[in-house]
Amino acid sequence: MNLSKIHVIANFRKYKYLLSQLVVKDIKLKYRRSYLGILWTLVEPLLTMIVLTMVFSTFLGRNGIKGGLPFPVYILAGRLLYSFFSGATKGAMKSVRGSAAMIKKVYVPKYMYPLSSILANFITFLISLIVLVGVSVVLKVQPTWWMIASVVPLVILLCMSVGVGLILATFSVFFRDLEYLWGVALMLIMYTCAIFYDADRLSKYKWLLNCNPVYGVIRNFRDCISGAGFHLPSLIYTSVFGIVTVIIGVVLFYKKQDEFILHL
Repeated sequence: MNLSKIHVIANFRKYKYLLSQLVVKDIKLKYRRSYLGILWTLVEPLLTMIVLTMVFSTFLGRNGIKGGLPFPVYILAGRLLYSFFSGATKGAMKSVRGSAAMIKKVYVPKYMYPLSSILANFITFLISLIVLVGVSVVLKVQPTWWMIASVVPLVILLCMSVGVGLILATFSVFFRDLEYLWGVALMLIMYTCAIFYDADRLSKYKWLLNCNPVYGVIRNFRDCISGAGFHLPSLIYTSVFGIVTVIIGVVLFYKKQDEFILHL
C-alpha cells in the first residue's frame, strides 16, 4: 500500500508540468473565440447579476435578504458558486472522451484530463470572485474576519467537484447518454440552491434544499460574507459529502481507467 502511494505521488510529480499545460489549454480554448477573452469571466456574472436583481427584486418585491446581505451580493455569490460546480463537473465528464485521440497515442495518467478541466474552471471562478468583491464594496458590505473563513466552503466545493467529476468522467465513457441526464440533474440542483430567492422563506420544502450539498456550501459562503459565521450542520454535511465523493471518484476511476481504451 505504501509503495502504491509512493508510486502515485512520484507519477503526479512527473506529470505536474503537463497538468499545468492542460489547464492553460482548457482556459485558452474556452475563450479563444471571444473578443473580451478572460474579461468575459468578469463581465458575464456582473450582467447576469444585474438582470436577476432587476427581475426578482421588482417581480417579487425584494430589495434585501434576511441575514444582512444586499440582494445583488446574495444572487452573485450563489450564482458564481453554482456556475463553477456546473462547469467543472460538465467539463470533467467530457474530458476523457474529448481526449480520446491523445489517450490512444500517448501515455498520460488519465486522471490528468478531468483534473485539468476542473482546475481550469476553478481558476476562472477565482478570477470571477473579483466581481463579488467589487459589488460588495460598492454596496457597503461590512468586512469581518469571517470573510477569511469563506475559503473553507470554496475548498469543500472544489473537493465535491473533483469527486463528482471523476465519477461522471468514468461513467460517461461507458454511458454516453449521461451527459443529457446530468444536464437535467444540474437544473434540479440549481433550483434547490436558492440562488435568486430567500431560502428562509421556505418552510414545507426546506428539506429539499438541505439535502443539496451545493446549497450547503453556498449557504456557508454567504454566511461568511455577511459575518454570521458557519452553519455547523451544513458545514459537517458538505465536508463529509466532499470527502466521500473524492474517495469514491478516485477508487472508481482507478479501477475502470484501463477499460477506457476499449470504449473510446
